[in-house]
Amino acid sequence: MPKTAVGLFENPGPVDDVVREIETLGFPRREVRTLNEPASFEVTGVMSFPRLDFEVDLIRELTRIGATKAEAQDYAEGLRRGGALVFATGSNEKVDDAAEMMNRHGAIEVEELIGREPNTGNVTGKNEPSGRDDSSQTGRTRQAGGGARLFAW
Repeated sequence: MPKTAVGLFENPGPVDDVVREIETLGFPRREVRTLNEPASFEVTGVMSFPRLDFEVDLIRELTRIGATKAEAQDYAEGLRRGGALVFATGSNEKVDDAAEMMNRHGAIEVEELIGREPNTGNVTGKNEPSGRDDSSQTGRTRQAGGGARLFAW
C-alpha cells in the first residue's frame, strides 16, 4: 500500500533543501515532487478557467491519496497564499522519515490556515468556520504528525 507524506510550507524558501534531504533518505527523485501555484495560468479556450482547473486537479489528487475534501481545500488555500507543497511517496519507514524532515523545516498544519487571514496590508476579512470533516475514508488512513501529513492509499 503506497504511503505519501505531504508538507505545506508557507514560504517556498526551504523547499529545495527539504527535497535534497529527502533524497538523501534514499527516495528516487521521481517519488519526490514539489508544487507551487503557477505565477500565471494558460488560457486554453473561451470557457477556460485555468486557476479553477489547477485547484480542482490538486484537490482531486489530494483526496485520491486520502485527504479529506476540507484538508485538500486548505492545501489549495496554502498555495493561493504563496506557499508550496512537498510530496514524498515510498515505504512506511522512509515516508515517516520524510515527514519528520518536512516538520523540522517548518511544514505547517493545514488547520493553521483556518482563521488566519493572508497578509493583505490593511484589508481585513471575516473568519468563517470550515465545517471540517476529519473522518478517514474507507480503505485509507490519515495521520497527523506535526505539520506534514501521512496518507496511506
